Amino acid sequence: MRIHDIHQRLADLGAKPLHIGRVCRAWLKGLPLDTGTRHQKAQDFLPLSVREGLANLSDEITGLARLRSEHPAADGSARLLVELADGQMVESVLLPRDGLCVSSQVGCAVGCVFCMTGKSGLLRQLGSAEIVAQVALARRFRPVKKVVFMGMGEPAHNLDNVLEAIDLLGTDGGIGHRNLVFSTVGDRRVFERLPQQHVKPALALSLHTTRADLRQQLLPRAPRIDPEELVELGETYARTIGYPIQYQWTLLAGINDTQAELDGILRLLKGKYAVLNVIPYNSLEIDDYQRPSGDRIVEIVRYLHSRGVLTKVRNSAGQDIEGGCGQLRARAIQIIDTRPLLRRTHQS
Repeated sequence: MRIHDIHQRLADLGAKPLHIGRVCRAWLKGLPLDTGTRHQKAQDFLPLSVREGLANLSDEITGLARLRSEHPAADGSARLLVELADGQMVESVLLPRDGLCVSSQVGCAVGCVFCMTGKSGLLRQLGSAEIVAQVALARRFRPVKKVVFMGMGEPAHNLDNVLEAIDLLGTDGGIGHRNLVFSTVGDRRVFERLPQQHVKPALALSLHTTRADLRQQLLPRAPRIDPEELVELGETYARTIGYPIQYQWTLLAGINDTQAELDGILRLLKGKYAVLNVIPYNSLEIDDYQRPSGDRIVEIVRYLHSRGVLTKVRNSAGQDIEGGCGQLRARAIQIIDTRPLLRRTHQS
């Protein structure tokens, strides 16, 4: 379902644009759709036909994103396994300091070798209303003042729905434009469309390496954009909106934590309007990839920071619950898939 569909349903009930705005703002706050204001009750504002139709619409909207399970972590975050109306599942993450990470697809087509989501492939796109519904759901638990599109999926592959969601969140959703973060592996359509939007979000680019050949190995189905060109495209957008680009770098021991890579980062990012987020891989013992040691991570940050590249460590939320992106969904699917087998075993 798209946001336009909800607007049309309300219009069919007799709602005018100002009524639609009031109902949508209540939804985005995680409140009942007929919530009034301190100075004006719903029955004094919304037409009778709208009020009578809100119950059915509310049930449908609530069904867009239901909490399947919650997994609090020691860092103050909480990973949410969210069930959609068709039974598919995605993940959202409540972040410290009133942030929320949302998903834009069920699965992902990029196939990053270090990402659990990519292993499932792309199952379907999320409609703009399903994306926004994750924010409305999260706001029932705590305030959300920042939304990052870094959950399951590649936002650039669902561009129309993601941009529609960003526009609503940056207007009726009451979220500052730079507190909306569009994260992508890099797609030329993004750099064409974002500058044209009314709400111009902050941008996070998944870099991960300065070597074009290694990037193709790590992100096998990402657009073929060399790191140098990607950084130049990012720099242009950063200067356009007056806000730095976040470059994401998932640290993989022995692969992209070498001295050659660090010197490549200096070559690409020194003097740029940018922040480098190094993300130690959220690894399990059985994974093909592992995170560098704590000492090595400190060395990397000090080396880059002391030479003019603003560098921060951004640990993935939920590491103590093995809740890296896609892991909760993968475990839930595994449980569902084994239930018939367990029943047959029990019956036999």
